[in-house]
Amino acid sequence: IFFSLFFFFFFFFLQVLLLACAEDLECVPGFQQKVFYIELPFEFTEDQPVLNLEFDDCKGNNKLNFEVSNPDFKVEHDGSLVALKNVSEAGRALFVHARSEHAEDTAEILIVEANEKHGALKEIFKTEGNLGIPRQKRAILATPILIPENQRPPFPRSVGKVISSEGAEVAKFRLSGKGVDQDPRGIFRINEISGDVSVTRALDREAIANYELEVEVTDISGKTIDGPVRLDISVIDQNDNRPMFKEGPYVGHVMEGSPTGTTVMRMTAFDADDSGTDNALLRYNILKQTPTKPSPNMFYIDPEKGDIVTVVSPVLLDRETMETPKYELVIEAKDMGGLDVGLTDTATATILIDDKNDHPPEFTKKEFQATVKEGVTGVIVNLTVGDRDDPATGAWRAVYTIINGNPGQSFEIHTNPQTNEGMLSVVKPLDYEISAFHTLLIKVENEDPLIPDTAYGPSSTATVQITVEDVNEGPVFHPNPMTVTKQENIPVGSVVLTVNATDPDTLQHQTIRYSVYKDPAGWLEINPTNGTIGTTAILDRESPHVHNNIYTALFLAIDSGNPPATGTGTLHITLEDVNDNVPSLYPALAKVCDDAKDLGVVVLGASDKDLHPNTDPFKFELSKQSGPEKLWRITKLNNTHAQVILLQNLKKANYNIPISVTDSGKPPLTNNTELKLQVCSCKKSKMDCSATDALHISMTLILLSLFSLFCKSLP
Repeated sequence: IFFSLFFFFFFFFLQVLLLACAEDLECVPGFQQKVFYIELPFEFTEDQPVLNLEFDDCKGNNKLNFEVSNPDFKVEHDGSLVALKNVSEAGRALFVHARSEHAEDTAEILIVEANEKHGALKEIFKTEGNLGIPRQKRAILATPILIPENQRPPFPRSVGKVISSEGAEVAKFRLSGKGVDQDPRGIFRINEISGDVSVTRALDREAIANYELEVEVTDISGKTIDGPVRLDISVIDQNDNRPMFKEGPYVGHVMEGSPTGTTVMRMTAFDADDSGTDNALLRYNILKQTPTKPSPNMFYIDPEKGDIVTVVSPVLLDRETMETPKYELVIEAKDMGGLDVGLTDTATATILIDDKNDHPPEFTKKEFQATVKEGVTGVIVNLTVGDRDDPATGAWRAVYTIINGNPGQSFEIHTNPQTNEGMLSVVKPLDYEISAFHTLLIKVENEDPLIPDTAYGPSSTATVQITVEDVNEGPVFHPNPMTVTKQENIPVGSVVLTVNATDPDTLQHQTIRYSVYKDPAGWLEINPTNGTIGTTAILDRESPHVHNNIYTALFLAIDSGNPPATGTGTLHITLEDVNDNVPSLYPALAKVCDDAKDLGVVVLGASDKDLHPNTDPFKFELSKQSGPEKLWRITKLNNTHAQVILLQNLKKANYNIPISVTDSGKPPLTNNTELKLQVCSCKKSKMDCSATDALHISMTLILLSLFSLFCKSLP
């Protein structure tokens, strides 16, 4: 073990010595020392140098600038690291990036405990160290490499070095991993002899921030002698990304009269740079406010959080006195902690001052007048109010209530949604003869309640004086409709009813005359003076003008006003049935084959226009058959039907069968009719009745004819 330690330290310090000698002979651009240590306990005192960083671009350090990863420090042009405020510990590591016209480099400052620095070499021999150093038998030293992003050409450029205790004549370095032989390939390479690590192009931290490579030592044949050992390469962020407002549009609301310091909204921007550096340290500022009244500084934005708050008193935050309830703020986000060198982006924040119900509605006048004719409904007057609140809210919209003067509920009031006016309507017709004047007391309120300490005053109530105008109203029939029951067929001139109509205009002394308005069948007349209705024709229940046994007629009552007014009365006459219709038979024609085996000729049905009991049951009979033999008979099937049956087959001919049918009325009515019977020839299920067109008469008619001839031959 002792021999191994001695061997490693020997070669390590030998190479350091060789490097130092080489630097004496040739200038190497960059920091002359890559890693610096600050031992704790240590107190950083404001504006006091902490240590000196030596940078040399080998060409005079023209336009040399330093950037520090911690905003609590800065580096002077001479390389002095200075604390900007009193801090006891500023983090475990700082990075300082230097750039001139001809070179740039990065140094690391480690803040460690006193024993950490002295024990640093011991970390090399740990089984798994923070720097990725392998077990004790390994002799590869691969310290982490820091590379600023967006470096300028030329490339490739050296960024670090790997050291091995193996002899250069028998060993070669080999580098592998993402960025070397894995995508993205070819970014890094290593000099297989010297161990110098170089980068071939500019890096983008926002694409890849860290590379974990592996380095190993091989013999000439390529066989691994030592390693692999992890080589960490970190990309140091540069301020190459502007802040961006991504979540717009930004709209905030604040209630009028809100206390000073009320938070309205939050504006946040995004910066793709390293969040652990000043490159992504954002500060917010209000660049412009529109409009600038009543104060050019109505709002304030927290520079770190982006919270926009009110800064004016609640009195100034009054929506009704503002030029406009909408404010637009141009917000700037700047990185680098807000320093002048920071990159910026702007966005517009729209702030709306929301209304609260701090103004009650008020009538524009204390008393309104309206005139309406009796018997008319609809809107009679629009009540106007004023309200200073926002018309788009319930703090402005009015609700009207009739609180007195409407016991009969003849009036209603509704809000016009466009104008906020109260539309007072008559919903039940007014009667001048009952009351010619009405007085209503109306109050108005908002949909939303008033805020505390604000109340409805006397101007939120108003009186409406309504005058009812008298009009000539038409006479009114009592009752209407009028009903009466009469038998049909009552004599012409019979009195049906005496109607009664009165004039509502009791203050006017007018006479009434009557006339017929609609009498569909022309059966009625009315006495124009006393209103007596009589018949001018027979009332017929079976008339097409009668529906469901009811006949309807309309009559007019006309007063003597100027102009005259008319009232209409309806009369319903229910007609009782009288047996005044004989029954009828159907069908009137029947056909039968001359060789029919079934001698049932036809089933006859009977109907009657009258009502029960003046209809069925019906009585069916055959008139007396003359001759030596009877040819047919009729048999009753039920109350309304009977069957005619042949008693024998007949020759082809036309026959008339006399039949009588009698209803059940009192007295009964009989209908004597004939059934026409055609006897046809039937062959192959086809009936031929053409031969029956010749004139044939029944046996009864033949006998009557013979009897007539016989009578004429007598002297």
